[in-house]
Amino acid sequence: MTPPNTAAGPAGPQTTDTPAAWLRLGIAVALSTIGGVGMWSVVVALPAIQADFGVARADAALPFTFAMFGFAGGGVLMGRLADRFGIAVPLALGTLALVLGYLGVGYSSSLWQVAAAHGLLIGVGCSATFGPLMADISHWFWRRRGIAVALAASGNYIAGTIWPPVVQHFIASSGWRATHIGIGAFLLVTMLPLVFLLRRRIEHQHHEAAHAAAARRQAEAPFSPLTLQVLLCIAGVACCVAMSMPQVHLVAYCGDLGYGAARGAEMLSLMLGCGIVSRIASGFIADRIGGVRTLLLGSLLQGAALLLYLLFDGLYSLYVISALFGLFQGGIVPSYAIIIREYFAPSEAGTRLGLVLMATLLGMALGGWMSGKIFDVAGSYQAAFLNGVGWNLLNVAIMSWLLLRTRNRPLLAASA
Repeated sequence: MTPPNTAAGPAGPQTTDTPAAWLRLGIAVALSTIGGVGMWSVVVALPAIQADFGVARADAALPFTFAMFGFAGGGVLMGRLADRFGIAVPLALGTLALVLGYLGVGYSSSLWQVAAAHGLLIGVGCSATFGPLMADISHWFWRRRGIAVALAASGNYIAGTIWPPVVQHFIASSGWRATHIGIGAFLLVTMLPLVFLLRRRIEHQHHEAAHAAAARRQAEAPFSPLTLQVLLCIAGVACCVAMSMPQVHLVAYCGDLGYGAARGAEMLSLMLGCGIVSRIASGFIADRIGGVRTLLLGSLLQGAALLLYLLFDGLYSLYVISALFGLFQGGIVPSYAIIIREYFAPSEAGTRLGLVLMATLLGMALGGWMSGKIFDVAGSYQAAFLNGVGWNLLNVAIMSWLLLRTRNRPLLAASA
């Protein structure tokens, strides 16, 4: 069992878990919440974009797919920049990309222009407010690293709670084009001042003792770093293909059932609000049982929630199931950050986490498109939910294998 992070790390307690670290965490959550709109606005706008351009459901989901590809590739790039220059550089670049992307969507005259703006700008810009921020925060905490990383990751779900109803309101009142232009202006005036506050870099993040501890952990692990990296990436694809089915298509699903897009946006907001609770709880759990066990628990529960969508489609039951889905799966993605810090060197955190998050976002992109395609072929979402269950089982299998290989080889506490 992975011990909780209660011992002082190589850098000593004086440089981590300080009031300055908690203040930095608060700023990071704010940035993640504001910039996280890039993940969720496209989901809410999907029905309006489909109606405006007169395209099939799978085609209307392409902007989301492109955004996930941009988020995936951008996460690796932004993580590498954060490892080298500190978090402020990728955050500033990401903010500018988001602003340009939303303005570009607002002035687009074709679906492909909307998709390109999401892939090349919005997705890339949004990536800076997720993985790189989690990696940066992991350097500033020792005793409470799990909860700190989970809180940093929760900004993405706070965004998912706040933004969908707001975006839906302005789309209904002003249209999707004006809404996107307004979002771009809002991001410009709110994010850059917050980025300025994160210029400081922690001095000990490349400390020799931290690298020595990482080398010992890798030497004791029953598999190579490359094997673990590949397995985590495959697991990331699998869990997020499953995760994407309700998150991407819930608004459209409610419209098909006759409940309306507004009800779907409310359910999505409820789901992601419960995901915040799940992410914070997963941080406490990971500090006690480690990242692999926490991820496995979340994956098992996510699969159970997907099965519930197959069994019930009433309005009130969908609200309940959406809340449960959020409670069950919210801690999955942050657990990858904990696993990375348990097994790999601190100076590699941004890049390696970026690779895993790239895989998760590729899974979201693939799952969002795949579910739309299955709907177009089958005429319903039942087969799409079953497809998600199958991919979820792959994630469970990988995490179970990792747990079995490491259960008799407890890891050293991660270095700061």
